[in-house]
Amino acid sequence: MARKRKKKSKNYFTQDTEDAIVLYNNTPDPEVRSNIYRDRIHYAFFKLTENIIHTFKFYYTEVDDIEHLQHEVITFLLSKLDKFDPTRGAKAYSYFGTIAKRYLILSNQKNYKKRIDKAPVSVLEEDENHSYVIDGDNVHDRLSLFLDEYVEYVTENIYTLFPKGNDAQIADAILEIFRKREDIDVFNKKALYIYIREMVDVKTPKITKIANRLYDIFKDSYIFYIETGYIKF
Repeated sequence: MARKRKKKSKNYFTQDTEDAIVLYNNTPDPEVRSNIYRDRIHYAFFKLTENIIHTFKFYYTEVDDIEHLQHEVITFLLSKLDKFDPTRGAKAYSYFGTIAKRYLILSNQKNYKKRIDKAPVSVLEEDENHSYVIDGDNVHDRLSLFLDEYVEYVTENIYTLFPKGNDAQIADAILEIFRKREDIDVFNKKALYIYIREMVDVKTPKITKIANRLYDIFKDSYIFYIETGYIKF
């Protein structure tokens, strides 16, 4: 009886990858570091960048093909390896995923602008609703893409941004609305407050206070993003 071939795990960015990145940064020997990267980190970076490029359709590029773009992003991530600090609470997967997305957003926007400057009107008419597409179905405009980055940033830094009492728990309940925004049918303010109170036993003024703080973080960064095209928190 033939033996079944063992399926390769879909989880490419494992705890071993996380540990390897910490080990890489704590290893002074360049040759040993090179081996650590080759054997335990490179494949994770390869899959991470591949998934981000194709998930968000970052296809406006100066290079000849997508593989060259991917190599460019991996090289950029490698240059940022020593910047990762696990003591700040973020996972390497989230940290480098965010860096890769921001790099590709800037690259995509720059090259899309060049396309606008050079392309004939017929091409621009086809592309005037330029958006990022996820899984071939749901269109993510600039605001939606920014919201994803915003939620990720606040989630990673929630205990620093909201260190008092149960403020972080309330903030996370509010963020859950953003995470599930495509599945939530209620849009009036009263209904949303009820929704949050069901998740966290807290009075409305407290929710308002945390919501205002979240809004301040959102507003300043989103205005900067609209004006410059850069996502900065």
